[in-house]
Amino acid sequence: MNIKLAIAAAIALGSLTSAAMAQDAANGEKVFRKCKACHTAEEEKNKVGPHLVGIIGRKAASVEGYKYGDGLLAAAEKIGEWDEAKLVEYLADPSAYIGGKSKMSLKLKKEDERKDVAAYLASLKK
Repeated sequence: MNIKLAIAAAIALGSLTSAAMAQDAANGEKVFRKCKACHTAEEEKNKVGPHLVGIIGRKAASVEGYKYGDGLLAAAEKIGEWDEAKLVEYLADPSAYIGGKSKMSLKLKKEDERKDVAAYLASLKK
């Protein structure tokens, strides 16, 4: 009986931990406020940075009318299409991710914030 109870408790605790670690698109929208000086995610309008409408599934460095930096242009083929995992890595240190100079200077140091921003961007439909 005690073993069954211990197993049930472990399963319940695991479920709570997984839920707590899940990406939070609502929090990602709040964290994205740091990005709004340079990017928009709700309209196809380039600012200092390219718009991020439909970024999930879009080829890197492919927004029409935006002049990308040489570093991202050189890395675009290797990156391929953006997905949430790639964005999480990129947001930690854009220059390190592309292996060259990035025009984006913002780094999100907290992994949970990066995951939340990626979830937020993924939640937006083009």
